[in-house]
Amino acid sequence: MKDAIKLLQEHDLLKIIDEELDIYLEIPHVAYVEVKKEDSKAILFTNVVDRKKNKKFDMPVLMNVFCNEKAVQLFIGDGDKIGHEIQSLLKMKPPTNLSEKFSTFGKLFALKNTIPKKLKGKGECQQVIKLGREAKLSDLPILTTWEQDGGPFITMGQVYTTSLNGELKNLGMYRLQVYDDNTLGMHWQIHKDSNHFFHEYKAAGKKMPVSIGIGGDPMYIWCGQAPLPIGIFELMLYGFVKNKNAQLVKSITNDIYVPKDNDFIIEGFVDPSKLRIEGPFGDHTGYYTLEEEYPFLEVTAITHKKEPVYLATVVGKPPLEDKYMGHATERIFLPLLKTTAPDLIDYYMPENGVFHNLILAKIKTLYPGHASQMMHAFWGVGQMSFVKHAIFVNETAPDLTNHQAIIEHILNRVNFEDMLISKGVVDALDHSSPKFAVGGKLGLDCTGNEIEELGITLLSDEELLSRMQNISSEVQALKQYFTQTKNPIVVIAVNKIRNQKYLFEELKPLFEHIKILVMVDVAKNSVDNAYMLVWRVTNNIDSNRDIFIHGHTIVLDATNKNSHDNFKRRWPDDVDCTQSVIDSLVQRGIIEVDEVFEKAFRICH
Repeated sequence: MKDAIKLLQEHDLLKIIDEELDIYLEIPHVAYVEVKKEDSKAILFTNVVDRKKNKKFDMPVLMNVFCNEKAVQLFIGDGDKIGHEIQSLLKMKPPTNLSEKFSTFGKLFALKNTIPKKLKGKGECQQVIKLGREAKLSDLPILTTWEQDGGPFITMGQVYTTSLNGELKNLGMYRLQVYDDNTLGMHWQIHKDSNHFFHEYKAAGKKMPVSIGIGGDPMYIWCGQAPLPIGIFELMLYGFVKNKNAQLVKSITNDIYVPKDNDFIIEGFVDPSKLRIEGPFGDHTGYYTLEEEYPFLEVTAITHKKEPVYLATVVGKPPLEDKYMGHATERIFLPLLKTTAPDLIDYYMPENGVFHNLILAKIKTLYPGHASQMMHAFWGVGQMSFVKHAIFVNETAPDLTNHQAIIEHILNRVNFEDMLISKGVVDALDHSSPKFAVGGKLGLDCTGNEIEELGITLLSDEELLSRMQNISSEVQALKQYFTQTKNPIVVIAVNKIRNQKYLFEELKPLFEHIKILVMVDVAKNSVDNAYMLVWRVTNNIDSNRDIFIHGHTIVLDATNKNSHDNFKRRWPDDVDCTQSVIDSLVQRGIIEVDEVFEKAFRICH
């Protein structure tokens, strides 16, 4: 971590805060505000305390290490260049002359670095060793990020596991809840490799060894969230990208190998016969994930460097660090995705679509129904299977990251006859689906030509709002977007008192003025904030339940669901900062949050 800190300083990407700040809410709130700035930097907190326990820590906390694109390039490299290297390997052909033989040999020889190297002896991560009851999680400055969190959580833990037979290794990144000094929750979701290993140990009636790394090379963190196929050890990706082996040492109390340069290692065993309630936790969806039973680690050792740095991240509403990490992932894994979908040209997962909730894809269309075929291909590929909403355009479309141009291109081509609504697996964190981990899928084929007619008579915002309010007092606010396109969007904020199908029926006389109507709750939403509306809508709708069509008009019900909708699950709260903490930090001059910033990212409400 000290090398990472030095690199950040050399590139003017580090803030150092020496004021005393608490691990309960204060430190994560500072990082949460910082990561949303256009000139976001990493932050090193040097004066860290736990006021509840009247404790001062002798180690700093580093946050927002992947603070922007430049930081990602420093720690990972050029995503496009790495992607091209992967593509050249995938397309490697037998050499036909001496020059090609040397080139091929060089590429293959470099692959030797993908295999992690197991070292003898101890690593820097084991300069200080604490065993048994001396190994206390409370000695680490583990943060409580949100007021409703179930407790402190490790948020950048590298979770190292192995299959029962020892043949498969995995590095994952999961949130880890602290229950007490020697017990740590394991939030590995049902689709994750570690969970698959867990069930192997459970069937065998054996305890599962787990070691958790914190800190070290930031590249480990990125590798831990990389969408690799099951059976591929993520540290092989480290070796490929860095062109050097990951250097590993054996844990002290189990047989798991971990990077020698981690700042901390937490070791232990999971008893597969035991579960306990984990959560709630304010997650990267911007919502709390609710309490559920998960396995837990019984800590047997904590080791660390002599002068460690505790690394953490903050999650919640976008934008976050994963904006920049996700962009690198897109570039690097595009060639691998093309092996399953060869006519894919490019793809983009906007951070305010929380990645798995929205994907835009550009494809080379060769025949009718090609986009629908690609939708099914995406929904059947690894982590892409969790995507809820997929929009496909052809090779003539603008750059997918040119938001204004690509949205206009899409809206000029939306045809309800080319819309696919399906059902399948969704992310375990998804809260909108009627059933856990299974929900609606929406695919839009916008690969064709512009539709011919607008088909409606546009009204001003004021006139349309007035007519709606004459029909129902539930409608509180209205704004129209992209009225220059063939499919303008009308967003209304409603005071929801019933199932929105009733409002849909009542508003039908106005559909001669509306192509796409989006409904959101008036509470905690502004019809003027397009960025956060995308976040809200893609989070809140389940396409099998929340899409209504009448004639040329489509309605999306993105309100919070409740008993009016026969919704049986608990609907979680938004992740919001604690106002009193933000006010205190502002008054002390540690952060700056004005009304414009607050409204742009809905920091506290």
